[in-house]
Amino acid sequence: MAVTKERVLAEIKRTTAENDGAPLGVRRFEQETGIREHEWRGKFWRAWSDALIEAGFSPNVIAASHVPEDLVLKLIELSRKLGRFPPEVDLKMERAADPSFPSMMAFRRHFGNQPARIEGVRTYVSGRPDYRDVLELLPAPVAEAVEGVDDEIVNGHVYLLLAHLKSGKRYKIGHTESVPRRHRQIALELPEKPEVVHVIATDDPSGIETYWHNRFASKRTNGEWFALTPDDVRAFRRRKSM
Repeated sequence: MAVTKERVLAEIKRTTAENDGAPLGVRRFEQETGIREHEWRGKFWRAWSDALIEAGFSPNVIAASHVPEDLVLKLIELSRKLGRFPPEVDLKMERAADPSFPSMMAFRRHFGNQPARIEGVRTYVSGRPDYRDVLELLPAPVAEAVEGVDDEIVNGHVYLLLAHLKSGKRYKIGHTESVPRRHRQIALELPEKPEVVHVIATDDPSGIETYWHNRFASKRTNGEWFALTPDDVRAFRRRKSM
């Protein structure tokens, strides 16, 4: 049975009510309802925040008001330590180095995604002089930082790279906050510099990367490398944002 917009909105309202008024993140919503991301993304909404807004919720405000203060303080502490707001990989590495640090699941359960974590911290530190240094470490609000993406929350990118390996022409699909930096890193690992074929802006880099990995699962050759057809590449390049 096809998933309808009305059903998704009804489930958002139901699960929010059961979660003390705090909307669930994308992953937990899928676990609780069985409604998978590909069943609504690109059909009804471009981003999870759009779905929450249509359901009558404000992702930024709710994320900040229902998150335990200790999680916010951990993000602040790590931001000061790194000199920047930490992406998921830094949270996972900190957890590996210090078992007392909250798990990634804890952050996802209470915040949902990276933009919500950023706004949760921003709300907490705003107006507090002793946290002025932290405010300066946060990425600029999306409306100021990104132009031409229909006011969508953009926190990262999913990229498609082309490389000529010994096994033949292969495409790599991955996610990053900085495509140029990641491109340079991958280039150091290969005998020839790879070509950036296309980049998709998204508020859920990890989720969108997983979407494309699953879509091209039958073409996977190794890790994030795929043997794609011209039609596959055209399908990827049709998306400027997700």
